[in-house]
Amino acid sequence: MEPTESTPVPSGISSGPATGGNSKLISSGRVQGTEVYGANGEHVGEIDHLMIERVSGHVAYAVMSFGGFLGMGKDFYPIPWNSLEYDTTLDGYRTNITREQVEGAPTYQGQTFDWNDDDWHRRVHDHYKAKPSYLHYL
Repeated sequence: MEPTESTPVPSGISSGPATGGNSKLISSGRVQGTEVYGANGEHVGEIDHLMIERVSGHVAYAVMSFGGFLGMGKDFYPIPWNSLEYDTTLDGYRTNITREQVEGAPTYQGQTFDWNDDDWHRRVHDHYKAKPSYLHYL
């Protein structure tokens, strides 16, 4: 079921807009579509979805997508979650990563990717010069 504005929210969790109120939590459904900006304010892309480590619950990647036609043939570009910081003035995430870096990064296509490939995770983090803060969970 796709989340909508009328999707019921469990008690104690803000159901307001992603930037509204003073809630410290946000629904993963509201992160989807959030814009990502570089350090200079350049638009880098938008978040397609999140990848969450199953056991610990830690967010590992914000995945951006580019290309494709009508949802087919898209390339997915995972950005290490710890490379993003929410900026309330932008109503989006800020990063030191450029769009050129994203487009030159390791990608995956489709639903059949092997997320257990430790070498691939290291290549992604090396590419972005990001500290792999969650790899000990994988």
